[in-house]
Amino acid sequence: MTLVATIRSEAQALGFDDCRVLRARDAPALREHLAAWLAEGCEGDMVWMRETMERRADPRALWSDARSIVMLAMNYGPDRDPLENAPYPDRANISVYARHRDYHDIVKGKLKLLASKIVAGAGGDVKVFVDTAPVMEKPLAERAGLGWQGKHTNLVSRRHGSWLFLGSIFTTLDLEPDAREEDHCGACTACIAACPTAAIVAPYRLDARRCISYLTIEHKGAIPHEFREAIGNRIYGCDDCLAVCPWNKFASATQEAKLVARDDLIAPSLREFLAMDEAAFRVYFSANPVKRIGHARFLRNVLVAAGNSREADLAPLIAARLSHPSPIVRGAAIWALSRIDPSQLREFAIDRSIENDREVCDEWARTTKATGGVEP
Repeated sequence: MTLVATIRSEAQALGFDDCRVLRARDAPALREHLAAWLAEGCEGDMVWMRETMERRADPRALWSDARSIVMLAMNYGPDRDPLENAPYPDRANISVYARHRDYHDIVKGKLKLLASKIVAGAGGDVKVFVDTAPVMEKPLAERAGLGWQGKHTNLVSRRHGSWLFLGSIFTTLDLEPDAREEDHCGACTACIAACPTAAIVAPYRLDARRCISYLTIEHKGAIPHEFREAIGNRIYGCDDCLAVCPWNKFASATQEAKLVARDDLIAPSLREFLAMDEAAFRVYFSANPVKRIGHARFLRNVLVAAGNSREADLAPLIAARLSHPSPIVRGAAIWALSRIDPSQLREFAIDRSIENDREVCDEWARTTKATGGVEP
């Protein structure tokens, strides 16, 4: 058995669904493409994309001794319709990947085990990376043959569809590379049509500033008004472009690596989340990706979903957030309550009179304008 075949067998035993190799020197040239994307400001608040551009553009700039890169994939495809919550405005919709334990912990642990097996069996030095490091995982995965970057810019596999966690092991070993995968999107534009905010501005081109996943996870400020209605009840991430990919029909989770969603995250209620304080939030989302955005951004997202729900019985819970310490929460609460029952805002005139945050003051002004110039 060749060394690569042994690595692939060990990877499968650890729960990875696919394992492919590329030479570090054969990594696709990404600098020009990445620089053009950044020049347009498409990264939004993700300043690290700009700060680490040189290392992202070439894996050898990240580690000059790397000769080969082992790319790993784990299928996290759901066993139910990921869009089933969309018609129910009183539910909070959480992206499929965040309905269980943080995948960074799961994948990185397995990467370290595999890397140690490589060193034990063949020597060399290794480094492992999963998402948080400046590694352009999707182009590298395409070059290694795991799949191709679809028109939604995510990796697509003929065997696993659009539901793949990726990780990489850089090594000083010379490993036999795999053939790259070809693009099999064809004329299909289902993912582009499915995007609620038209974030896929052209095939294979995403403007993160318009993407619901970016807005609800990475964006630190108030969610722009132009996207709030389109967000619907999505409080963390968005699966629409992934869910409609025709290649998903070939996806099947492996028995060992299958990640089972928490029952309480499949169709949670907005009411429960609106009432959740910070301590409860930290406990509820312990070891879960949602915890990383913090309680204030979580409430911001939930309040936008509550405003879109038009559920009148949520008004008292929304009103309770008008005096929250965070301006992004206060602003979202004003907007949400104005959508459900603007008359209730009259009771909070004192809150408005002492407000000194410019964006929150703008929310009050917008509400006044929306009610025909009458003070709410």
